Amino acid sequence: MWKSWKRQASDGEKTDYGSYRLSFRELALVFCKSVGITGAFAYMFYRSWLGFLALPAVVYISLRRTREKCARERRERLSVQFKDTVLAVSAGMQAGRAAENAFLEAEGEIRGLYGRESEMARELALLRKGLRNQLPLEQMLLNLGERSCVEEIRDFTEVFAVAKRMGGNLKEIIRRTAELTQQRMDVDREIGTLLASKRYEQKVMTLIPFLLFGYMQISSKGFFDILYHNAAGILVMTICLAIYLAACVLGDRLMDIRL
Repeated sequence: MWKSWKRQASDGEKTDYGSYRLSFRELALVFCKSVGITGAFAYMFYRSWLGFLALPAVVYISLRRTREKCARERRERLSVQFKDTVLAVSAGMQAGRAAENAFLEAEGEIRGLYGRESEMARELALLRKGLRNQLPLEQMLLNLGERSCVEEIRDFTEVFAVAKRMGGNLKEIIRRTAELTQQRMDVDREIGTLLASKRYEQKVMTLIPFLLFGYMQISSKGFFDILYHNAAGILVMTICLAIYLAACVLGDRLMDIRL
């Protein structure tokens, strides 16, 4: 029965939070954005339509970065919703309910907070279906932990499964997990607040070369003409492009702080 539930979930209900499938609208936005970026770089660095030969590479990189960003944001939403789920389950178990019933009741609260289509609401709906089919709660939670790609969720589900099988104090485990998850999320929120201004400064800095280029084109038209359509100019602009891209990559990595 457990295998049949996994097979049913894999047919469209189970979500892999390690990846993300872009919608048609998102794909169209990524393509338009890639065309704009390629055009801006082609004109600024080479002033030639040949720069659009790099469009496939730009589209590929943009698609990968967009997928990673969307998957990361979805995991962050799942983490927040899971924390509230654990709090709701902890309150239910403190009131004397069994773990299974506490998770079932938490579904209504999560739907009220985040909506029926939220990540955790869908996962709790899967748990409800599995419990109706007499599937072990700990096995379904372990499956969620594997798919979530979130360390806090994976750790909780593993500890919960061991405690459930060995007869541990589930009330204390869930209460303690809720506290630790809240503390970690508070730290993440503080770090995000501190880095918000730095990320904004980074975005501004990446635009400055283009703003300066546009200003020089308006105020001193023809100032950069010597850098185009000749071997020396192409070499200089290629080196400048490499330095600019390296600076952008380095800035992204410096801002990518994860606990």
